[in-house]
Amino acid sequence: MSYTNRSGGFQRYSFSYKAPVELGKVYEADIIEMSRRGDAGVAKIQGFVIFVSDAKPGDHVKFEITRVGRRHATADVVKEAPEDD
Repeated sequence: MSYTNRSGGFQRYSFSYKAPVELGKVYEADIIEMSRRGDAGVAKIQGFVIFVSDAKPGDHVKFEITRVGRRHATADVVKEAPEDD
């Protein structure tokens, strides 16, 4: 079995991976740690990493996905309107 392509180079097997989050949708999760840069909190949904701006470890937040990449997504915290009494 050969692992080279016709040009003689090695071939990478590609597979399609669907992220468990979708652009523009709102999710809820716990922030488990800070990003390495310290500018966003890190949440995970089904093991998929989401960088949530303006969140810190220990927060339980609702966030909207603003960008979805192959390995992670970015999101902003959803500001909820105050409830009327």
